[in-house]
Amino acid sequence: MHSHADTAIYTITLILAPQPEGGYTVTCKELPELITEGDSVDEALENVQDAFIATLELYEHLKRSLPDSITAKRPERETNKPPLQIVFPATAPISAMA
Repeated sequence: MHSHADTAIYTITLILAPQPEGGYTVTCKELPELITEGDSVDEALENVQDAFIATLELYEHLKRSLPDSITAKRPERETNKPPLQIVFPATAPISAMA
């Protein structure tokens, strides 16, 4: 777990894809290791937080840098908000965002 001293707010682009059998899969083009799912859009997006933290830990363990396209900024003040800002690509299916 990251300490508050190294807290950053990351901005990543996610792809939310409805699955034929139901539910949604969430992936990130810049971080192919980030894959999660959920039975609903809300559940899938809630699961992104844990998947992102696991991906950060993997990159730290492998001593890999995050891609330049992933931005991180320090919060201006202490916050209890999750360290993740989700951005959907303009090409995301409308049905996936409903």
